[in-house]
Amino acid sequence: MMKRKNRLNTRREGLINQFDYQSVRFKVLYGLLITLLIIVVGIMVFPPLWLILSSFKTSSEMYRVPFTLLPESFDLSKVSDVWSMLSFTQYYLNSFIVTLGAVVAAVLFNGLLAYAISVIKPAGSKIVFALVMISLMIPPILNMGTLFNNIVQLGLINSHIPLALVFGANPFYFIIFKAYFDRLPRALFEAAQIDGASKLRVFFSIVAPLSKPIIAVVSIFTVTAAWSDFLLPYLILQADSRQTVMVKIYQLYGDMGTAMGFGPDSLLMVMAFSIIPPILLFLVFQKQITSAVATSGIRE
Repeated sequence: MMKRKNRLNTRREGLINQFDYQSVRFKVLYGLLITLLIIVVGIMVFPPLWLILSSFKTSSEMYRVPFTLLPESFDLSKVSDVWSMLSFTQYYLNSFIVTLGAVVAAVLFNGLLAYAISVIKPAGSKIVFALVMISLMIPPILNMGTLFNNIVQLGLINSHIPLALVFGANPFYFIIFKAYFDRLPRALFEAAQIDGASKLRVFFSIVAPLSKPIIAVVSIFTVTAAWSDFLLPYLILQADSRQTVMVKIYQLYGDMGTAMGFGPDSLLMVMAFSIIPPILLFLVFQKQITSAVATSGIRE
């Protein structure tokens, strides 16, 4: 009787215990959920997997019927040939510079602003927060003309600095930081201030170390946006030696790719080059991302 009572209480609390797993209803539900997850994962993994595998195929293999996912051979020399033919190291370096600058700007500027609004709360902080929220309703494309005109007037054409600042200044990142800072214990800040720490030192010595999961999440979002963006780099980076990976891929799909004799297999190889860094970055920081998601519902 006691076991049955505990079982009923556990179910009322919303937990699944060992008794529930013995039920046919739960076994069927569990099987359906696992099947659904496998289908979703397959749908998400198939496009990049197809891109990487197809980049090793020849042109005749790509159009062969019936379709085959795997190439006949993995010729690794094709990777080095395509890379050296395009001098892709320079474009990779340009994208890394823009992406790294955007990550620094996103974490530093948005983090400091969120810290000021959430923790310090100076006079007028509510007005600043309202203005940031209003800016979310403005489509970014509406600012493109004014932004480009300002960059031209400042003489920053072919410079990576405005790209890093634009990709880093995002009100969405500010909101993520503020929501996380709102849950940090205020006793830590008060103790640090009693010990004589300045507000800036509190941010770098206490807030930043406690915010590693959310910093990782914002960094992933920033890397994805900065690495994959095309329009603004295409407008600003007019010199070939300053262009990013995405701008170069666009040119290869045009007259330049035709003049160089690039087939669809080589273009797929170039596209595979472009998706590898974000994938590797996610695999490295997936622990921090899942940690931020797991703690997102915790309150003081």
